[in-house]
Amino acid sequence: MSKRTLNEIANAIIGGYRGVLAADESTATIGKRFAMFGVDNNEENRRAYRELLVTTKDAADHVGGVIFCEETLGQRTKDGRTFIELLQEEGVAAGIKVDKGIQPMPFAPGESITEGLDGLRQRLDGYAKRGVEFAKWRAVIDIAPGLPSDLCLRANAEALARYAALCQEAGIVPIVAPEVLMDGDHGLDRCYEISRHTLAFVFEALYEHRVALEGILLKPNMVIPGKKARDQSTTEDIADATVRLMKQSVPPAVPGIVFLSGGQSEAEATANLNAINVRHKNLPWKLSFSYGRALQQSALRAWSGKAANVQAGQSAFALRAKLNALAARGAYSPAMEP
Repeated sequence: MSKRTLNEIANAIIGGYRGVLAADESTATIGKRFAMFGVDNNEENRRAYRELLVTTKDAADHVGGVIFCEETLGQRTKDGRTFIELLQEEGVAAGIKVDKGIQPMPFAPGESITEGLDGLRQRLDGYAKRGVEFAKWRAVIDIAPGLPSDLCLRANAEALARYAALCQEAGIVPIVAPEVLMDGDHGLDRCYEISRHTLAFVFEALYEHRVALEGILLKPNMVIPGKKARDQSTTEDIADATVRLMKQSVPPAVPGIVFLSGGQSEAEATANLNAINVRHKNLPWKLSFSYGRALQQSALRAWSGKAANVQAGQSAFALRAKLNALAARGAYSPAMEP
């Protein structure tokens, strides 16, 4: 597939100030979220919940792509349509998480590496034949005393670049997702420095692997202090530091940056995205969202596993999608929150 076609797919996903719904939680992760609301973690409940999300009326106005896990990719709605078919009818791209999760790095205490490259070329070819247009691979970088090491950053950047090259070979747009975690007690400046270092390794590796930057989407963390930090930064400081990082680190050839929420609450993630777009104009990339929990928590709470609550769950999801789309254009206000 040509660079131009990959670029067109990437731009279509985030066109019209739309973002990406990350509905690719592992069975264990979705189980933890279900448990908060007393929902049994079985296949039918997982299928019913994802159907609630993808059949939400008018969601396509605000969400241009949905990332699935392997299980959900093959599931169907009650009327027999696959989720991919349903999304295609709405003009929404179907995506797939292709990494196999993180594992401890040998001889690197406290650090991890994302696995899943074995057999990836064959898997991607199969996904493309089923109508998948984009994929996601997440690298996880933790901040702690003396960490991360260059070994960790280099290894994860190499894996991200190999994944991205294989995706483009298969005609699939890769979402490149290096996540610097907001756990810990580090401050804003420390997050900035580690994020800058991380992105430097990532883009060096992408260049070395001949990845067409016009045909990717970047999914980074915002620059945010750790959850345990004594001083928590303002929304304005987070926005300014995040955009400064992007200007220093991300080539203008990249069509879009879809931020991850990374443990922020729904309202925090929306407010920070809005501040980024209000305070900074005329940037070379579209700045939008690729949220999981920060798009779903209200919907999951409203649904709580009950068929009678499907409409309530969809209303909650539709609102969060709309608010984040408004934030992507800098038009959100906290007064819009329920």
